[in-house]
Amino acid sequence: MYRTEELVHALNVRDLTDPAQGPHAMQLLIADLTSALHNPQEVRHHPLVPVEHNYEHLGYAPDAITRDARYTRYVSETCMLRSHTSAMIPPALRQVTPDVTLVCPGLVYRRDTVDRLHTGTPHQLDVWRISENEEPLDDLVHRVITTLLPGKRYRTADAEHPYTTHGKQVDVEHDGQWVEVAECGRAARHVLKHHPHGLAMGLGLDRVLMLRKGIPDIRLLRNEDPRIAGQMLDLTGYRPISRHPAAIRDISIMADAGDDAETLGDRIRALVPEDVVEEIEILSETRSEQLPEHVRKRLEALPGQKNVLIRVTMRAPERTLTDRETNEIRDRLLQGLRATAP
Repeated sequence: MYRTEELVHALNVRDLTDPAQGPHAMQLLIADLTSALHNPQEVRHHPLVPVEHNYEHLGYAPDAITRDARYTRYVSETCMLRSHTSAMIPPALRQVTPDVTLVCPGLVYRRDTVDRLHTGTPHQLDVWRISENEEPLDDLVHRVITTLLPGKRYRTADAEHPYTTHGKQVDVEHDGQWVEVAECGRAARHVLKHHPHGLAMGLGLDRVLMLRKGIPDIRLLRNEDPRIAGQMLDLTGYRPISRHPAAIRDISIMADAGDDAETLGDRIRALVPEDVVEEIEILSETRSEQLPEHVRKRLEALPGQKNVLIRVTMRAPERTLTDRETNEIRDRLLQGLRATAP
């Protein structure tokens, strides 16, 4: 369960989709899309949600791996920080009539890897078309993608989601590679309840904005350097500022056997500013029983643990980090990760 200070920190993360928290290019994306949709209705809810809205009402199985506390930010047995904006849909469906397009933007909270494309607090956008008559899914996909990413080629592939039937994944071509930006499908009957028909689509807004503007690093979306922040107020292409050298430090810790890049990444984000750590890479993992005896004693390794060698790449977007700063961050990570190890 989340400690109070962790919950306060999470809830204080700025939601870039919310105009009340200051202007940002992400809001322009939402405005463009909303104007292109039929009878749009924006929905915003507090990020603390009942677990049943996030899972049960959307059709997630009781043993779904995504429910594991390693990946879900539980506050209590019945309350959590939403892991997707789809958690807004079940309560919204109780209050709308057919012929509406629900637009649900906001922050979501996950345990994720640390690199230039991922964050523990990404922004998502759910678009659900509720209608009296069955409408083509392809039409919704085409309207959304061509509005948000004009001129980009896209493709769809079959995919399964608990809250849809005939599910699809949507990829966009960028620099010769296909990048996943959305998932969609026909809204499942167990979610729609009394509504006759529905289409469901969920998008990763951070990635869409990065593709739209040509932004190479997700940390730039929140960077406060005026040369960068000023570029996050429109949808014109990103103009890179000078690239500063990376600092790399390797650290070795004992971790629980079930820890992975996502759970370790979550702990790292809690220990150091996210805009400094560019990426973490797990170089090796060795079970405690495979370590030489003298190493086990030195590391105070316990049965069921593993020794993890982690490479931490640090780079501040607006300046060069000093050796003293990077060494202090390395030491803070070593001390903090060892303190939180089981």
